[in-house]
Amino acid sequence: MALGEAFTTFASAIAHAAGRPSAFLLCLVVILAWAVSGPLFHYSDTWQLIINTGTTIVTFLMVFLIQNTQNRDGAAIQAKLDELIRTSAAQNRYIGIEHLTVEELDELRQRCEARAAKHDEARRAADLAEKAADRKARDAGLSQTR
Repeated sequence: MALGEAFTTFASAIAHAAGRPSAFLLCLVVILAWAVSGPLFHYSDTWQLIINTGTTIVTFLMVFLIQNTQNRDGAAIQAKLDELIRTSAAQNRYIGIEHLTVEELDELRQRCEARAAKHDEARRAADLAEKAADRKARDAGLSQTR
């Protein structure tokens, strides 16, 4: 098994385990045990250093594990979205836009919003025309029955 593959498997397992309620309870028990032991150690600098060091190490390592799983999840979601775009009537130019700069994404979003606004206006106009036609047909039907 390659190093990258082994790390992926390890990161996934740890991230999954860390998200369980039992992991939270274990951490809570450790913190409570540390707090209760304070008087035994006279709240010494060493007693404080133990929890500070432990939490710093765990936090430091978890950042990399969580980032790894987030990167993979994001890439998987992006691949799924790209496939949906590719196989639908959507425009293929949206495939791979996650590689654009922030400015390019902002410009693209503004163009999409402008197109959506035009579409909404056209839809409202069509709805009004349809309602007017329905009203006219209804009125014509009423006048014929009189």
